[in-house]
Amino acid sequence: MKHYRAKFAEPYPKALQRMIRQLIFIACLAARLISAASDIDYRPTVNGTIRTKYECSTIDGSGRFQMRNARLSLSGLVMPWLAYKAEADLCDKGRMRMLDAYARITPANAGASLTIGQMRVPFSIDAHRSPHRQYFVNRSFIAKQAGNVRDIGLAVKYALPVAVPATIEAGVFNGSGLAPHADYWTKRYNFSAKATATLWDRLTLQASAQSARPDSIGIMMWDAGASFHTRLWHIEAEYLRKTYARSAFPTATSVDAFVCRTFPMTGDYITGISALGRYDYLSDHSDGVRDENGMLEANDPERHRMTLGLTLHFGGGRLRADLRVNYEKYFYPGGITVPASEGDKVSVELVCRF
Repeated sequence: MKHYRAKFAEPYPKALQRMIRQLIFIACLAARLISAASDIDYRPTVNGTIRTKYECSTIDGSGRFQMRNARLSLSGLVMPWLAYKAEADLCDKGRMRMLDAYARITPANAGASLTIGQMRVPFSIDAHRSPHRQYFVNRSFIAKQAGNVRDIGLAVKYALPVAVPATIEAGVFNGSGLAPHADYWTKRYNFSAKATATLWDRLTLQASAQSARPDSIGIMMWDAGASFHTRLWHIEAEYLRKTYARSAFPTATSVDAFVCRTFPMTGDYITGISALGRYDYLSDHSDGVRDENGMLEANDPERHRMTLGLTLHFGGGRLRADLRVNYEKYFYPGGITVPASEGDKVSVELVCRF
């Protein structure tokens, strides 16, 4: 009797089997990625700063209430490597302004990030502080007059592979600032670069450079500073030098130096008290925009200033508030008439951060 062995066809061709295995592998990998991504919070974060103050001139007794800032910001993640931020000031001295509006790409394990959009350019120490992180009611001359720049462009930040935390930032920008830029075209972009290093988790060193062209005259700024910070002390000094192309205006310089001593408290309301002192200086300074005669003029006359301050701290973390009281004493060359806002005064400010 002949025996026959049944021949069964393979359930699937080998090529199809390989494809199925690959699809299963991809599905498992995707499941793992989705599982990992589920640990990331993609909900947007809303932050805000309300900053209101009263100032009184000690020269003529005049005073004013001022709504200095009413900022709202929205930030979050679109993907694990793609973040965004949009911040507007609804009342910056009575006007509305768009401040930050950018997207930031941070490749995994690259130690670098790329930001494109409208942002604070990488320059200076004090000019980079948000209102709720300032130490005094009024900003230093470096942060207000000499080095205050936001612009639209592209910036790269890289963490150096060295023993101490160190970063390098550099960017290229339109040079239009926050002015309307729908029809702004240029062949001369501005640039900015900044290097930062932190030693012993206490001492931060910074050096930066920035080019600008608010009109037809190029400006170059150089800045260097250092800050020492502990739980109780913050000591900082910064120097800025501003030169104008073709000697269109004398070189301007500015200095900012201050010390802050915080006394922690355990009360139900006040969580700390800070005592502060600051000296800052600004030489004759031009914003770089020509007058009707095509010349640069001194928008800010030379001045020295001493500031004494006392700050009460309330709360902590994301929800906190500061009550700042400052006295400012100015020193001008003889024969200069200055507005009340730029003269001796007492300022009281309440800052709420949420």
